[in-house]
Amino acid sequence: MDRAIKKKKWTVKKISTIAGAVALGLFIIYLLFFRDTTSRLYVDKDKMTIATVEQGRFQEFIPVDGVVQPIVTIYVDAVFGGRVEEIFLRDGAHVKEGDKIIRLSNAQIEMNYMQQENIALEVLDRYQTTRLNLERNMFSLERQLVDLEYRLDIAEKNYERKKSFYEQDVISEEEYENAHREYYFAQRNYDVGLRTLQHDSLYVSTQMDQINESIDRVQANMGMLHETLDNLIVRAPIDGQLSSFNAERGETKGAGENLGQIDVLDGFKLRARIDERYINRTYLGQPASFDYGGQTYNVEINKIYSNITGGAFEVDMHFNGDEPSGIRRGQTIQLRLQFSGVADALIIPRGGFYQATGGHWIYVIDPSGSQAVRRGIRIGRQNIHHYEVLEGIEPGEKVIVSSYDSYGNKDRLVFR
Repeated sequence: MDRAIKKKKWTVKKISTIAGAVALGLFIIYLLFFRDTTSRLYVDKDKMTIATVEQGRFQEFIPVDGVVQPIVTIYVDAVFGGRVEEIFLRDGAHVKEGDKIIRLSNAQIEMNYMQQENIALEVLDRYQTTRLNLERNMFSLERQLVDLEYRLDIAEKNYERKKSFYEQDVISEEEYENAHREYYFAQRNYDVGLRTLQHDSLYVSTQMDQINESIDRVQANMGMLHETLDNLIVRAPIDGQLSSFNAERGETKGAGENLGQIDVLDGFKLRARIDERYINRTYLGQPASFDYGGQTYNVEINKIYSNITGGAFEVDMHFNGDEPSGIRRGQTIQLRLQFSGVADALIIPRGGFYQATGGHWIYVIDPSGSQAVRRGIRIGRQNIHHYEVLEGIEPGEKVIVSSYDSYGNKDRLVFR
């Protein structure tokens, strides 16, 4: 007889299906929430540069090249253009102030000088002739006054005698009156002559002053003409050494053209070009230093040139203390231009990583030493040896400072 078979609730197939579904669900949850999604790259550890983060002494400075120059340089220019006729000195010669360097010729200037000189001489001759005539007139008036004074003296003495004779009834009244009239006439003539001389003296004195001033002006103009012609001879404006001078006979030089320079050899300065990014942080008296011959020498900025050319501006630096012996004009010296004093800071060595990250992140090696993880940092000041790290890493941690060009910005570097 048939009997009913009771169906099993948990079959192997059902259990297998449920187990598979649970496993799939757990796998999906793992993929969504627990799987490591960071990108990684397998690299060789021995092909990178690893440095330790340190707490040490830091000073911000940048390297700049300074060119040795004389402490004072005076440029020698041609005041007027012309043809080189004579060369008195050559490049490198030691000169004294006023020494002749070169003589130029300019036909137009020389012709103009001759014309102006002739005009000035004619004017000067007229003034001198006028002055001579005025002096002669004054002498003539003075002679006339002397004659009038002589006549007055004769008339006065004759009148006094005739008056005495008249009072004694020796002469007639007519003769006495004639003597009185002659004396009165001589006195009036003398008074008129004296006033005329006084008036003419004031006029002549004024005229003479004007003429003398005019003569002085003409002579000053002639002196300027001589100076103009003399400017065709270029002279040394100061004691020193003639340099950058190159001229040949027959060559034509333009007005204002630089002919060379005179270097004062009492000392040296350094002229440096600084990147325009630092123009707002550069100031007079800013210190710099360099090593030469096993010693450190200090300089400071003495002058800042505001013109920016080729992305840089120039400064002049003077020595603080002794100058190194043996330096020569035109020599290039590498300087350390300081932007801060020495201070304690968290530092890492400079490296190629900065070009790829801009200093915003770095690979930090984990304690196991098997991998390096990308971590954000903030870099502050820098010099030619180190970066100052403001946040993101701690002293003693190891970081990769070599180039990141082949890492492709991966989140994690795994060492083989």
